[in-house]
Amino acid sequence: MKPKILIARAIFPDVIARLANHFEVESNQEDRIFSGAELIEKMRDKEGLFSTMSERVSADVVNVSPKLKAVCNMAVGYNNIDLEAVTRAGIMATNTPDVLNETTADFAWALLMATARRVTESEHWLRAGKWNKWRYDGFLGADLHGSTLGIIGMGRIGQAIARRSTGFDMRVLYHNRSRLSEQLESAANHAEYVDKETLLRMADHLILALPYSPQVHHTIGAAELALMKPGATLVNIARGGIVDDAALIAALRDHRIASAGLDVFENEPALNPDFLTLSNVVLTPHIASASEPTRRAMADCAADNLIAAFSGQRPPDLLNPDVKPKA
Repeated sequence: MKPKILIARAIFPDVIARLANHFEVESNQEDRIFSGAELIEKMRDKEGLFSTMSERVSADVVNVSPKLKAVCNMAVGYNNIDLEAVTRAGIMATNTPDVLNETTADFAWALLMATARRVTESEHWLRAGKWNKWRYDGFLGADLHGSTLGIIGMGRIGQAIARRSTGFDMRVLYHNRSRLSEQLESAANHAEYVDKETLLRMADHLILALPYSPQVHHTIGAAELALMKPGATLVNIARGGIVDDAALIAALRDHRIASAGLDVFENEPALNPDFLTLSNVVLTPHIASASEPTRRAMADCAADNLIAAFSGQRPPDLLNPDVKPKA
C-alpha cells in the first residue's frame, strides 16, 4: 500500500498528480486553514505531511501521529515546525531553500522603492480624485541612489538584495550573526560588516532579511526605531515578529521614521488594524516569493523532499540531519 500523506493547503494540481504516483493523497484544494485540533485529527493516520507556514507542527501533532515520518514545508522558513519535537520522534523535516532567493530579493527592492518614493500613498491620492495641479513639494520622498542601505540578515537573500544595490551606487552596511568572507562581501557590492547600533544610526534604508527564531523576536522595537534617522525607511520581507508592530506603528504615526514597507506581520493574516490608518506605510500580503515560476519551484522542491524521504534517500533539504528516521 502507498503511504498516506496530507497536503495541508491548495497547491498546483500537477504537483498533486505527481505525488499521487507515490502516495495515497488527501489534499485540501478548498484551501481551508485547519485549526490545531483539525490538523491533529487529520494526522492520526498519516505518514507524511506537505505543509506550509499555516500549519503549526507542534509536539501535540507529533504525539498523535505515530506513523509520521516526514514533514516537508513549502517555505524556506520553518518556525511553524517544532524541530526538537519532530527530531526526538524520528521525523524528518525539510524546507525549500534557495529556490526563492532571487524572487524575494526582487520583491524587497519593489517594496523599498514603493516605500521610499511614496508610490502607494500617491496612487491612493490620485485615485481619490485629488490631483488637480503639480506642486514642487508634492509627495517628496527619499532617493535610493547614493544612499546607505542597511541589511540585517545577510544570508543568501540578503546577499541577493545587496548585489542589486550596485546599480544605485549605494553603500551597503550589514549586520549578521557572523561576518561573511571577504569574497562574499565583495560580491555583495562590497558590503561592510557593522554592529547593529551602527547600522541603525547610519542606514537611510533598512531591509530585514533574517530568519525568525525566538532569539530574534522584536529585533526591531522602540529602542531600535529611536536610533534610526527621521528620514529612514524600513522594509520587512523576513517574518512577522522580528518587528514589534505596535512600536513601529507609533514611530510611523509620530514620523520618527519616514515610512515602512511590510510584507509580513505579527499574527498574520490578522495584522494590527492601526496599520490601515497610516499613509506612510506600504502593505502587502506576504507575497515576496509570489512569482509563478518560484512558487512552482517551491512546490516541486517540497514534493522532491517528500518523495526522497519515502524512497530510502536523504531528503536534499533536511533540516534535522541528526534525526534517526523511523523504519
